[in-house]
Amino acid sequence: MAETSFDVLIIGSGPGGYVTAIRSAQLGFKTAIVERAYLGGVCLNWGCIPTKALLRSAEILHYLQHAKDFGLSADKVGVDTKAVVQRSRVVAKRLNDGVGFLMKKNKVDVIWGEASIDGPGKVTVKPSKAAAPKNASGPGTYSAKHIIIATGARPRAVPGIEGDGKLVWTYFEAMVPERLPKSLLVIGSGAIGIEFASFFRTLGSEVTVVEILPQILPLEDAEVAAFARKSFEKQGIKIITGAKVTKIDKRSDAVTATIEDGKGAQTATFERAISAVGVVGNVENLGLEKLGVKTDRGTIVIDGYCRTNVPGIYAIGDVAGPPLLAHKAEHEGVICVEAIKGLKPHPMDKRMIPSCTYCSPQIASVGLTEAAAKEKKIDIRVGHFPFIGNGKAIALGEDQGFVKVIFDKKSGQLLGAHMIGAEVTELIQGYVVAMNLETTEEELMHTVFPHPTLSEMMKEAVLDAYGRALNI
Repeated sequence: MAETSFDVLIIGSGPGGYVTAIRSAQLGFKTAIVERAYLGGVCLNWGCIPTKALLRSAEILHYLQHAKDFGLSADKVGVDTKAVVQRSRVVAKRLNDGVGFLMKKNKVDVIWGEASIDGPGKVTVKPSKAAAPKNASGPGTYSAKHIIIATGARPRAVPGIEGDGKLVWTYFEAMVPERLPKSLLVIGSGAIGIEFASFFRTLGSEVTVVEILPQILPLEDAEVAAFARKSFEKQGIKIITGAKVTKIDKRSDAVTATIEDGKGAQTATFERAISAVGVVGNVENLGLEKLGVKTDRGTIVIDGYCRTNVPGIYAIGDVAGPPLLAHKAEHEGVICVEAIKGLKPHPMDKRMIPSCTYCSPQIASVGLTEAAAKEKKIDIRVGHFPFIGNGKAIALGEDQGFVKVIFDKKSGQLLGAHMIGAEVTELIQGYVVAMNLETTEEELMHTVFPHPTLSEMMKEAVLDAYGRALNI
């Protein structure tokens, strides 16, 4: 007989859910995880990982197209869209299999189906439409002392521009195009929209991005967003800000969009459109209303240890609110089960969560923007260092971009860091570690960075904030 009673039961096997399950098992809890569609959730199967595989193909294409810049020749460079997509699916499948292996290794029971919470400690699992993996338990009634909701989020549907799977895509369809559209409308300029705009433009599509706010990448520092816009426009991406798509008329193999700004409305026709206007938490059909679990604008309300207002029920990841990032979900899950164990972990500090956008050029940030620091009336020092002043960047042929740091002038505390350029998604963690360790500007300036590396710019930006930059 399959086990039906557990210490910890997690609903959802995305990055937050499966990492939580592993840590729970490590702590000695009898653990189960419920999944309805695919192990690894959206991130591993339809989000973070396969999109990076697609973007890697675009990056290599870009280098091949500019081989002469490196003294090389690459003739008849082309794009096989189906092969590019197939590679990304293989990558996703490999990681999906990996999650299954990790569950088995850590003795986590996998239950396949749609879960709902009938009451504290009680979960009913109904059949799922998706095929269950080997050795998974099936529908039934299960009990657990602690139930953790990790159901993630889905694309937000906006009336008039809903995805239809053919002409108007969500990120699901955008990752598996049968052919490359000649023209593409991207609605929304957050990380998802900009990554797809970058990918399809590099492969050859004519891309237009429409953003309702005055700034693309609205969550990023204004200087970074402005630099990014110039770079994207130089690549041939058309960007319209302060405007919204109010209507989409569908034809047999194209769409006509009505775009309105403060001056009026205009129409334009595209082969395909991508709706990238955000996501909404998967809070439905879980039984939350019956239980009295508090929600706010489509997300579950939690405290710093991921506890809801109902004892024994917790929530982590996208379903528990922004920032909607896989690494935030993973860390929340660890905090949650360690708190259940009584280990007294530090509560989540969202100021320390890095954000990365894998477009070309890459963008990464952590902490306060300059505008946010000024809004808080903090007296700040700001430092910059450009990629063009870094030897490694020049040698790589990647001399466009900059690093920006923001310090509290009084205490020397690092408040924020913002980067745009090659490989900044790998560099940002250095500043994240510094912020977590409460490293001062003096300690950063006395840290030796290896040469030649892109990371030297991180120190130079700090030096610049105090009038001591050496290489510019």
